[in-house]
Formats: sequence, C-alpha cells, structure tokens
Amino acid sequence: MVSPQKSLFTIAGWLLIAESLLIFVPISVLGSAINWPKSLSDPADKILPLLVEHSSAVRFGYLVYLIYSILFWVIASLTIRVLSNEETDSIWLHVANGFGIASTVARCLGIIRWLVAMPALATLYTDPTISTGTRESIAVVYRALNDYAGSVGEVLGVSLFAGLWLAIVSLRILQTRILPRWLGFLGLISATLLGVQLARLFGVDLGAFISISVSVLQLWFLAMGIVLVAKAAKVERNLSAKY
Repeated sequence: MVSPQKSLFTIAGWLLIAESLLIFVPISVLGSAINWPKSLSDPADKILPLLVEHSSAVRFGYLVYLIYSILFWVIASLTIRVLSNEETDSIWLHVANGFGIASTVARCLGIIRWLVAMPALATLYTDPTISTGTRESIAVVYRALNDYAGSVGEVLGVSLFAGLWLAIVSLRILQTRILPRWLGFLGLISATLLGVQLARLFGVDLGAFISISVSVLQLWFLAMGIVLVAKAAKVERNLSAKY
C-alpha cells in the first residue's frame, strides 16, 4: 500500500535536495566564464566582450539557473502542502503560495535578460564597425536594463518574495511542529538574511553578504529535503509494521 503522505514527503524531499545542489551548476559554469555573480555589477566594456567570448557557457549556465528558479515554485508549493497537514483554509499558507509564485516570476524575468537581451547587446557592442557613440549608447542601455532586471530578479524575486515565503513557512513549522523546530529557526535566520539584501534598493553595497545569505538558503533547502526523505522512510516503516 502506497501512502499519499509518504509520496508527498519523498517527492518534496528529493526535489528540495536537488534544488539545493542545482545552484552549483550556474555558480561553476558562469563563475569560470564571467566571474559570476560578482560580474553582475561590472560595466559594459568589461562584461559584454566576455558574453561573446563565452557565449555557449553563459547560455548554458543561465538556462540551468532558469530551471533552478522554476523549480523553486514547485518546491515552494510542495513544502506548503507538507505543512498544511490537509488543512486547506489557512490564509497564511495561501499568502505564502502567492509569494512563491511571485518569486518565481520575478526570478525568471531577471534571468531572461541574460538569455535574450544581453547577448544581443554584446554582439552589437563588440562589432568593430560600429561608432564610439553607438557603443556608448549600448553601454547606457546595458546599465539601465541590468539595474532594472537585476532589481526585479535578485531584489524582489529572491530577497523580498522568497524571503516572505520562507518566513511564513518557518513560522508554520514552529507553530505546528510537523517538522523539527530547528528547521523553523534556521528558516527564520535565512529569511532575515535575505531581507537584509533589500538594502540594495537604497544603494547599499553588501559585497560578499549576498553569497552568505544565498548559501544559508541553500543549506535550508538541503536540510529540509533530508528531513522529509527521512520522514518518508519512517512512514514506510510504520506501514510495514502495521500490515
């Protein structure tokens, strides 16, 4: 007999583990190609030639990052199902689900610029036949697009919406105790660190702090996934003992 609860725990657990590890692909590929994510603040004359030189690696790295961002919506929804404990009228869980969707949409909008707009600008910028004035105009367009889409993806998508989703989920863990309380406390720490990144909207340079906050989030994904897989195994053992 297959338990629906065991299936939910198993699927959610392994997808959370996959999400925690998948981020290392864009970090590795884009890091070696364009020094990502530090290069996000680089000027056009530095980053655009690199986009042309390492076009295949950049496209692959950001495509995986796009998959990672879409997968976030899946694990966000499954995590809420785990914590709902068959309760369907919790307003806060509906709100959290909305933040999960908003985070995914904002992330994807931010990433798409590196798969469509930025390669086109890079090709034009490195064309030896264009004038200096045109190249300077492209640099201005690059800066404006990067600042706008970066704010949508990294600041709103990750720092605000994902942080709010995680905060509600963590409070739910502490309230229901369906999962270990330490997961709730770790989640609140991670949500707080993500929230601090909103200071970028006011021109604050956070430097390496962004990497720290994202690393803590990935650690939470991994821990949550391992706990759910272990709970699925426990449910299986209980069913076996019963029957």
